Amino acid sequence: MVTNLDIGDFAPNFDLPTDAGGVRLNDLRGQFVVLFFYPKDDTSGCTAEALDFNRLAPRFAAAGAALVGVSPDSVARHANFKRKHALTLTLAADEAHTTLEAYGVWREKSMYGRKYFGVERTTAIVDPSGRIACLWRKVKVPGHAEEVLAALEAARGAFANH
Repeated sequence: MVTNLDIGDFAPNFDLPTDAGGVRLNDLRGQFVVLFFYPKDDTSGCTAEALDFNRLAPRFAAAGAALVGVSPDSVARHANFKRKHALTLTLAADEAHTTLEAYGVWREKSMYGRKYFGVERTTAIVDPSGRIACLWRKVKVPGHAEEVLAALEAARGAFANH
């Protein structure tokens, strides 16, 4: 089932395991949350994206946002990925694809004429009330983390004026 979430929709709650125990969206309510959905640990694009978000993590934190990466990889694979690249990010494991499906990022893809299901690289900013404030689908990695940070800072200003 493909869910087509859009800006203004309530972000589906999730409860996913991490190498530090777990992460629940409802526990992060009251602050901004940047969710970046990516296909696979330790591939070139996903590594570049994780390194970019990790480099900017202090600025996301200063802007009052939790930063969470979600992929179908296991907790053990995330832990190895984090250790190998000195990542401090929260990486959540969604091996059952329930959260990926709820956010509409688990999609049919095609490579070299072969069809398969996988993660469509997507980023969402969830505002403190639990609504999607910004959404990027089919993300191209170069410059993306900086674009998300700028959008977060703008969204934070707009949210504060409500």
